[in-house]
Amino acid sequence: MVETKEMLKYVPTTCPYCGVGCGLNLVVSDGKCVGVEPYKRSPINEGKLCPKGETCWEFVHSPDRLTKPLIKKDGKFVEASWEEALDLVVKKFTEISKKGGPKSLGFQSSCRTVNEDCYALQKWARAGFLTNNVDNCARICHGPSVAGLSLSFGSGAATNPFEDVLNSDLIVMWGSNAVEAHPLAGRRVMQAKKKGIKVIVVDPRRSATAKIADEWIQFTPSTHIALANSMMYWIIKEGLEDKEFIAKRTKGFEDLKKTVEKYADVESIHGVPLEKVKDFARQYAKAKNAVIIYCLGITELTTGTDNVRSMGNLSMLTGNIGRPGVGVNPLRGQNNVQGACDMGAYPNVFSGYQAVAVPENRAKMEKLWFLKEGSLPDWYGVTLTEQINQAGDPIKAMYFMGLNPVVSYPDSNHVKRQLDKLDFCVMQDIFWNESCEYADVVLPGTCFAEKDGTFTSGERRVNRVRKAVDGPGESKYDWEIIALLAKKMGLKGFDWKSGKDVWDDMRACTPGQFGVTYEKMEKPESVHWPCPTVEHPGTPILHREKFSAADGLGTFFGLEYRPPAEVADKEYPYTLMTGRVIFHYHTRTQTDRCKVLHYEVPESFIEMNTKDAAELGIKNLEKIKVRSRRGETITTARVSNDIAPKVLYMPMHFAEGANNLTNTALDPLSKMPELKHCAVAVEKIAEAKK
Repeated sequence: MVETKEMLKYVPTTCPYCGVGCGLNLVVSDGKCVGVEPYKRSPINEGKLCPKGETCWEFVHSPDRLTKPLIKKDGKFVEASWEEALDLVVKKFTEISKKGGPKSLGFQSSCRTVNEDCYALQKWARAGFLTNNVDNCARICHGPSVAGLSLSFGSGAATNPFEDVLNSDLIVMWGSNAVEAHPLAGRRVMQAKKKGIKVIVVDPRRSATAKIADEWIQFTPSTHIALANSMMYWIIKEGLEDKEFIAKRTKGFEDLKKTVEKYADVESIHGVPLEKVKDFARQYAKAKNAVIIYCLGITELTTGTDNVRSMGNLSMLTGNIGRPGVGVNPLRGQNNVQGACDMGAYPNVFSGYQAVAVPENRAKMEKLWFLKEGSLPDWYGVTLTEQINQAGDPIKAMYFMGLNPVVSYPDSNHVKRQLDKLDFCVMQDIFWNESCEYADVVLPGTCFAEKDGTFTSGERRVNRVRKAVDGPGESKYDWEIIALLAKKMGLKGFDWKSGKDVWDDMRACTPGQFGVTYEKMEKPESVHWPCPTVEHPGTPILHREKFSAADGLGTFFGLEYRPPAEVADKEYPYTLMTGRVIFHYHTRTQTDRCKVLHYEVPESFIEMNTKDAAELGIKNLEKIKVRSRRGETITTARVSNDIAPKVLYMPMHFAEGANNLTNTALDPLSKMPELKHCAVAVEKIAEAKK
């Protein structure tokens, strides 16, 4: 037996997957991550982890990691020095900016990397190139949450923490399959159910979450507003609205009341029997404390912002806002969806949602960022989806950090065509992905286990991320790469030495997060923003005494039902919905390098109703071809009665999958594409597997 002095080291950090923000300990031996152990002090997950969290260490030392900068020369990628790669990026972006102006560049940040990286990228884009063409991938998951909740409540964030569901009397899960997509948030819901708290799931599909609910309300896909309006009609009709709350804390009620009068019985639209609608409305209105939890089933539609505002309407109508056990809470899809937006990686705001259109905000940033007075632009920049559409004209160069747009954006073929039109493209990531083929420079960043920083969870809790091991090869911290580029341009204010330096830079110009210090985040419970001073304890529950709007009032909106941009017809007779599975994350860049997760779900599939399968002669696990107006894909049929006839469900994680089919039509307010609804045709192509 060989003796060793090597000791295991446990590094507490935050899971790099969904927006729940689970705490865990990375286990390190001899400079390598070798496993995870529970971090039982975390109030978020209490030492429990989902399959993704349990395997999150496996991809860290993958042999597929990017280790050196790559430059495309004569159509082929070759290794380059950092000096050469960074010089080329600065040269090309500067040339293109001088020729085409600030609107000729596009910058896109990730919801998967730390806050510090997101802040650094948006600061460089604005300070270096005077552009607001900055966005992040929250645009295609919870952009409508930011827009809708801001319009309704004055703040585009969850109102209550996850554990607060234990103080509810009724939990409504609307368009959320938390058991799979956010398992530890789903665990809280199951804890509540065991406590006797009723759970109602509103979903077109009998999801894993619907299966554990007390009641499942199945409705026609993409008809949220019609269903919500009908509920509100009967709440008002039966006098169940909270009249005192409406009078004292809201405005716009008469507009809402007038609108919902047309929705007394609209079963022909949403498909829910009238008596069931009435019963649902009564349960929600009569509950002492009712909470709405929603996810991408609400947001990823051309009506996404209005769907979110409908949730706001319901909560204010019944006074279910501003105290424990109530509220409207989006479950954020990726680990730092909330944080990327908070950091100002958004086309119309600086960090902390300080509007770029406000002169005082621009003046403050100019002073703190050492910029010439009056230099920062006041215009609304181009959103993520619009940047893709404008690639080639007027946008000539784009910078992507931690993104794989070819797989994750709608209509993959369209994305490929657009990226091909760029004069120059940079991809900064930890792995080579499908989008890197369209880059001119690929830069190797570091993953969550190799950097210090923060993630902000879906409940506005800012959690520490701690470095456990060194990055591979010549990889660098993502904020460090940005700082080096900025210094090459002669910019001041990028002399950071650590992630904490970047965070403190952000705090200095962000009133709502000034009190969120690294020191306060050492506590397992960390702190929820807003937290304006170092002495402030943080704010787990929003809108207690007043709403975050300037006048302190919540706003009702009379919203009319609008059909999806594309509906099933004779040529494309099926409606395709998309979603997540418990074993994978986003485009599988990380999870597919974990053996167990890959084994569980190695390829894409489509869930279809038994009646539809019988009509098409399709058997379970048989290969099928699915076509839309934008492309096609070959996948595997899973035959089930959990989905309604003429409706299909497909996970969004695979390159040869859903986004070959999805629609680029946009929500007019949030510019969210309609990822959850498109028309497709299905055909059998092979014999069933033996």
